[in-house]
Amino acid sequence: MQNFHKILFVSHGAGDESDGLMQAVSTARNSGAELQVQIACPPLPDEFEGYREAYVDGLRGHVEATLTIVRDNLRLAQDELPVAMAVDCGKNPAERITRRVLDEDFDLVIKNVEGADQGRGFRALDMELLRKCPCPVWLCRPIRHSRPDINVVVAVDPECEGGAAYDLAIRLLRLSRALADTCSGTLHVVSCWEYDVDSYLRQHVSIEASDEEIDRIIERAGSRHRGQLDALIHAAGIGGPVEIHHAVARAERFIPLLIEERGFDILVMGTVARSGIPGFIMGNTAENILRKVSCSLLALKPSDFVSPVKP
Repeated sequence: MQNFHKILFVSHGAGDESDGLMQAVSTARNSGAELQVQIACPPLPDEFEGYREAYVDGLRGHVEATLTIVRDNLRLAQDELPVAMAVDCGKNPAERITRRVLDEDFDLVIKNVEGADQGRGFRALDMELLRKCPCPVWLCRPIRHSRPDINVVVAVDPECEGGAAYDLAIRLLRLSRALADTCSGTLHVVSCWEYDVDSYLRQHVSIEASDEEIDRIIERAGSRHRGQLDALIHAAGIGGPVEIHHAVARAERFIPLLIEERGFDILVMGTVARSGIPGFIMGNTAENILRKVSCSLLALKPSDFVSPVKP
């Protein structure tokens, strides 16, 4: 996978971060990318100033030990993938991470999902990175399958009419295709559409339309949406096995259920554009999906996104 060139793995220097670090090292190796680690930790109170050096050394040592285990598991020599490491103690970690991404031009951030239980949804730091960080953010949960059995699903909207939203959809498809090629080889594409006026048409006494006629109209709308999806996939120029999940459903309900039922490991989706599932505005459909999914997430923003954090 040749999509990334400079990757930042965000660590807390504590707990078991082997899953996320494994993904970071594997992605860097497969992409031929540079990998750096930023250990984000709270500042020591002034009363503990004398322990600062031991504090920093302990954090660094914890990550280095995990990195050694990951390299051994991947049969990767240290000189094959050197990893620069920095300890950054301070408040507002999401802004500090985002500022470094902007200053040093990283094109991917990887970290473990916040929280010891790593259940559904994402916690405060993760959500803040999804809102503010300009480059793709990969939030990792444990993946218990071997690489050939890891399944990737991408959520796209085919009703984008050019510009940044269309560009984002194409990038989502191409990146998820490249990712799937390093895993099971099959890319799952999910796209939801809604016909909100359905119940109004059927219940509005002044509209003399039979259920059969309404069904035909809805079927044509669904066929049109599916045709747009097929055209989008064709425009992305992706090959390889593709399985499409096309549903008349609310995205925030259907996508988490699909992930749960099929046991998908990685969801690729956009996080900012116009509205609903078509655009994934944070705080709306996308955030509702993120609070429910139980897999890892790779989130992209449109090319015209401007971070609220200044370099």
